[in-house]
Amino acid sequence: MITRPDSLLVVDDDTMNRELMLRRLTRRGFETSLAGSGKGALEWINSNRVDLVLLDIEMPDMNGIEVLKILRQTYTPAQLPIIMVTGKASSEDVVSALASGANDYVTKPIDFPVVLARIQAQLSRKHAEEALRESEERYALAALGANDGLWDWDLLTNKTYFSPRWKAMLGWEGNEISDDPEEWFRRIHPDDVDRVRADISAHLEEQTPHYEDEYRVLHKDGNYLWMLGRGIAVRTPDGKAYRMAGSQTDITRGKVVDVLTGLPNRVLFMDRLGRSFERAKRRKDKSFALIFLDLDSFKLINDSLGHLIGDQLLVAIAARLEATVRSSDSISRFGKNHTIARLGGDEFTILLEDISSALDVMRVAERISSDLSMPFSVAGQELFPTASIGISIFNSSYQSPEELLRDADIAMYSAKALGKGRYEIFDANMRANTIARLQLETELRRGIERREFENYYQVIVNLNTGKICGFEALIRWRHPTRGIVVPGEFIPVAEETGLIVPLGQWVLESACQQMRIWQARYCTDPPLIISVNLSARHFLQSDLVQQCRAVLYETQLCNCSLSVEVTESAMMPDPETAIELMHQLKSLGIKISLDDFGTGYSSLSYLHRFPLDSLKIDRSFVSRIMEDDEIVRTILTLGRNLGLKVVAEGVETSDQVNRLRDLGCEMAQGFYFSVPINAQEATDLLAEEQHWADASKTGHIDRWSSPPRQKESIANAG
Repeated sequence: MITRPDSLLVVDDDTMNRELMLRRLTRRGFETSLAGSGKGALEWINSNRVDLVLLDIEMPDMNGIEVLKILRQTYTPAQLPIIMVTGKASSEDVVSALASGANDYVTKPIDFPVVLARIQAQLSRKHAEEALRESEERYALAALGANDGLWDWDLLTNKTYFSPRWKAMLGWEGNEISDDPEEWFRRIHPDDVDRVRADISAHLEEQTPHYEDEYRVLHKDGNYLWMLGRGIAVRTPDGKAYRMAGSQTDITRGKVVDVLTGLPNRVLFMDRLGRSFERAKRRKDKSFALIFLDLDSFKLINDSLGHLIGDQLLVAIAARLEATVRSSDSISRFGKNHTIARLGGDEFTILLEDISSALDVMRVAERISSDLSMPFSVAGQELFPTASIGISIFNSSYQSPEELLRDADIAMYSAKALGKGRYEIFDANMRANTIARLQLETELRRGIERREFENYYQVIVNLNTGKICGFEALIRWRHPTRGIVVPGEFIPVAEETGLIVPLGQWVLESACQQMRIWQARYCTDPPLIISVNLSARHFLQSDLVQQCRAVLYETQLCNCSLSVEVTESAMMPDPETAIELMHQLKSLGIKISLDDFGTGYSSLSYLHRFPLDSLKIDRSFVSRIMEDDEIVRTILTLGRNLGLKVVAEGVETSDQVNRLRDLGCEMAQGFYFSVPINAQEATDLLAEEQHWADASKTGHIDRWSSPPRQKESIANAG
């Protein structure tokens, strides 16, 4: 026989709440309709089939209680179950709703597994009462709970009827559980049993309109299942309870499975981690490992493309993780050898049991890193997320499973600090480094508040004329006790914590203001350019274009005098959004330079689409130019073919300058010309530029033969 799906009506004046419930209930197979007001709900019910109503109490035109009372004039609770939704969770609202004929209630924010269990319970009751109106009291009372695991407790004889389904849910046969109520209570988790007893007593004493609880019950196989228990007492005319009946619904999946990805969640993972820990403590011949994985660029993707795309990416990553571990170890997701879980956000964990050595874990980590490096196609977007992976391996020194999770987390952060997209195995030094990192983060926040930062400037030189054509702004931290701190020590922490955003804004404002001063004092043709580095977080901010426009307006710097430098890694997590943002910057007249070219992983197809003005050859290629100039030559050729200027970084010798000039490189920067210097020293350098320009008229033409800033302290470099 073909059965029709149950028809639900969700009544809520909040559009977001309605749409969320529509998606979730539809996925569960319900035929779901929506109403945004009490009047609309009444009109819909009057002309359509509805099996159950999920009715919000607080609505502007006609509140839920008024709608409920009107409906109860036509429909009994058995004919049309109505579950009230309240945001107050006050007994007054609940009692009023139940007194007016509501079947049940839920509170906001809605716990979907609970509301689903209650919907199913009410629908089960409706169907049962439709089919069994004349059945005996036991089953009629039980239907008030749920058509799942049923129980009926005779309080006078202290005997309890447990339905066959109730027993089967816990793995027992019908004759293996007696009618003693303690058969139920002694199986409830020790942490939950006192609360369950107290809540039942409260209902029997008429302190609550009905009984309900979520608790863990021991299954015959030794695992605990999460249950939703509900019941109602039958009373004498004077109010004394003599009987209580209800249901027990298995809500384990909703409690221990991540709704988005279908993977085990933190609750289930910690349970399995604890079991592995206890086994390893007992068996000295077995060990296990914990892999902690965190996406490196997920927040950027979420912020730029939206949470819907972010969620779809997480689902795709979960599926790839399952395929990766399964293919590398020939085990299934819920098999005995491993568990993959989503702890929350973009954090995933993998529990590998029965490992023989660290090599086993390293092979899995390498496979994961390799597979996640392949692009993901999500909603027409090609995304390139990378993951940092931390590993902890059980040993006898661990006192709790939480310590293993902590150390895997620490190792993951160590992997991030070493460049991301890699894995690290925990060692004791990492914990000390983590403490130092937390201290650095605290000092960094304090430094931003106290304005302890200063821009340094490295000169960019035109190799054909020998003249200064611009500067690159490089932030320095004037730490109150450590002195000058170079970016490599604090920028990674700023990136991870989001502090890079206010720092980047300050660098942009300060550098543009300084360049405006220089341009007013030194008239050059063409005008000097200031280059500012933008991080991945800063570059993918939705208001970056507005920030740049505002800074240029406030400083009165010509838009064409600003060049923003971005790396390939900053753009590749979401290249399509990056391209659109670059076009917006270009429309303002701002120049765009691709920094550290050749060290990232962008394809030539994307490079062709990026609206760039220049490429910067990474210093690693320039340092080897005297032994092998093929890579530099190729980049220069590529730049010319794409109509881009090319800047060589890290130039340190006159031989490198001559080779670059012979190859046709237009511009360069590096210690040969000057280390990064402060604003006053850069001003002096521009004054010397003017002196050399005047001297060249009398025959002094080699302006950089004895670079005035080459011997500055190395602390200023970077």
